[in-house]
Amino acid sequence: MRTGTDRPTGTGVHGPGRAGIPQGHLRTDRWWLPRLATVAGLLAFVGYATWRAFDGTHYYVAPYVSPFYSPCLAANCVSVRGGADWALFGSWWRLSPALLVLVFPLGFRVTCYYYRKAYYRAFWSSPPACAVAEPHARYGGETRMPLILQNAHRYFFYLALPFAAILTYDVALGFRDAAGAWGHAGLGSFVLLVNVALIWAYTLSCHSCRHIVGGRLKHFSRHPVRYRMWLTVSRLNARHMQLAWCSLASVALADLYVYLVASGAFADPTLW
Repeated sequence: MRTGTDRPTGTGVHGPGRAGIPQGHLRTDRWWLPRLATVAGLLAFVGYATWRAFDGTHYYVAPYVSPFYSPCLAANCVSVRGGADWALFGSWWRLSPALLVLVFPLGFRVTCYYYRKAYYRAFWSSPPACAVAEPHARYGGETRMPLILQNAHRYFFYLALPFAAILTYDVALGFRDAAGAWGHAGLGSFVLLVNVALIWAYTLSCHSCRHIVGGRLKHFSRHPVRYRMWLTVSRLNARHMQLAWCSLASVALADLYVYLVASGAFADPTLW
């Protein structure tokens, strides 16, 4: 039996700088439940998004367009009345047009500070949980390839802003009827509205946004507008984890709603 005076050898919890106890950790709660929930949630979204990204059908039913397919950057898109149809890639693109769009919001989320923590813990056990040792003998951080690419998060934030603006425009188009007349709304109008509100909240709660708004200021008193903006973003930033999950669920549900209506599963209820 080892005692507290033993000098452990090895790495991690068995390193010479750690107490000589035989247990890997002393937690007695169900610390693995959040990790399991994270794995299930991320795999569910990745599976659904992969199917819909390659499906290439039932993403538009007037006046609603799926957030997975807007803006349209290829010539093989279904024509969206008044929508963001920009055939930048021409007719040579034969795959689903969603593959040209999702790379940008996906890059923003994959490099997000919260999502990094989530999938590092859930899939790589780095670490599995607080006060639970990771199984890796070495830790290199994000200083080498490919993890050094995580530093591109701030640039993906810049790209995420115009995409959020385009989805906001799509929401405005959703307050029309199928013929294009304004002043009408269906259930889908509010499904898209809630989705874009959560996307904006998640985007603006980003740590990069907080730094851009209030970082590198020595005197907040000399910049009252930026200080107020920084306070607002800081309040959102405190809920960044919740907003990350809610916006992830809402974008999938918004796409699913458009898919079901477009495929004829049910008719969009008209509210006025």
